[in-house]
Amino acid sequence: MSHPNRISTTFRTFALTQFGVASAFLLSWYLLPDVQQRQVAAELLNRPVPVDVIVSGTIPTRIQSLYDDETVVSEEELAAVLRKILPRFSQKNLRPNYVEHALRVWGNQIEFQNPDLISGPQMADYLLDTGKYIASWGDSGQPILEPMDDGVSIRWGADMTASVHHDHLLACLTEAGVTLDTPVYTPRRQLQFRDVLNQALRDFQLDERETEWSVMAFGFWLAPEHINRWHNGQGREISFDLLADRLMRNHKKHGVCLGTHRVYSLMALLRLNQMYDGSVLSDETRQDVENYILDVRDLIIASQEEDGAWPPNWQDGAGAEANRDAREKPHRRVIATGHHLEWLAIAPERFHPDRNIVRHGADWAIRDAIDAPQSQIDQNYTFYSHVGNALALWRNTTPAEFWQQWRSDHPEAEEFAEPAATVESKDEKTVPQQAH
Repeated sequence: MSHPNRISTTFRTFALTQFGVASAFLLSWYLLPDVQQRQVAAELLNRPVPVDVIVSGTIPTRIQSLYDDETVVSEEELAAVLRKILPRFSQKNLRPNYVEHALRVWGNQIEFQNPDLISGPQMADYLLDTGKYIASWGDSGQPILEPMDDGVSIRWGADMTASVHHDHLLACLTEAGVTLDTPVYTPRRQLQFRDVLNQALRDFQLDERETEWSVMAFGFWLAPEHINRWHNGQGREISFDLLADRLMRNHKKHGVCLGTHRVYSLMALLRLNQMYDGSVLSDETRQDVENYILDVRDLIIASQEEDGAWPPNWQDGAGAEANRDAREKPHRRVIATGHHLEWLAIAPERFHPDRNIVRHGADWAIRDAIDAPQSQIDQNYTFYSHVGNALALWRNTTPAEFWQQWRSDHPEAEEFAEPAATVESKDEKTVPQQAH
């Protein structure tokens, strides 16, 4: 039989040892940075790390054009192009990618007079209300809104029933003016648009295949708060410096839409940095971004084609014509030209080529859009939407603002009276997945 004093001594030793271990753990815990404390707790509970970002406002910031140049596009030309990109989609099997592009161009408030067109509130509801989505796709489309424990994830990928690009839905709805308190109806419960943003911040990884739209969306919400760094759900610190470096990595031919989207996102960061007192980028990174865009400027000066369009291989500069692939499909020139005109419209003039080069590119884009059969526009809507948005920016307006004023001033102007289009061509099923 063990002696009672020996048992008591053993117990005291065990208790003191455990107390020492617990004290050491608590001291170590206390000394850890806050984000690491949350990371340890999250791992113990098998849950994601909460995002340490609080956005106090509900309205996204907006980057306005710096120009109103009627020599780039006249009001008559702008009206003609915008008429070609009115959202005249069939309500059946309505592709999220088309709606996202139409929303970023037309905004979430515009009401069209023609009932065959889809107005802004309808488009926003379609993307944010699972019931509206199911009404369009029935059993053939899995909902794009996926409720998580603490937010809403967006189903994306090369499926026509999904959002095509990572964080594209978030960025487009942000550009459209959707507020953070807008209701979001998932298959299980009602949340808010801020839950989409928080989930995106939590899920973001620097090695994502596509970061262009994440950068835009995060910038529009966080820059006004003077937040330039935060932590993702794994506790890794993310900053706009890191995001800019990620966008500038690799050859300029890589990236979405022939490498042009990263240029727009980088210019957006520069403008946001200017708008919010240099709080977005460090001076070193800002200089790197400026040098990158100046290099892009030189490449598009050297690569512009005789008719004004920019080729898909604009990154080859003076060697673009010699290296051009004769098998390139014509719509790829629409992609390059529309996107370059778009980032140039928000870029300070020192990043511009000579204005005549811009006019030459705009002339080609205007002629192409006006002369193209409507069926060609419908089949390549996502690309032509950037042309319309770029031209509106060059008149220091938005498509919605301009169109509503144009209708008021020209009562004879008609919106489409023909039936809504069903955009399911061969090109649309293959091309947009690889390019846009």
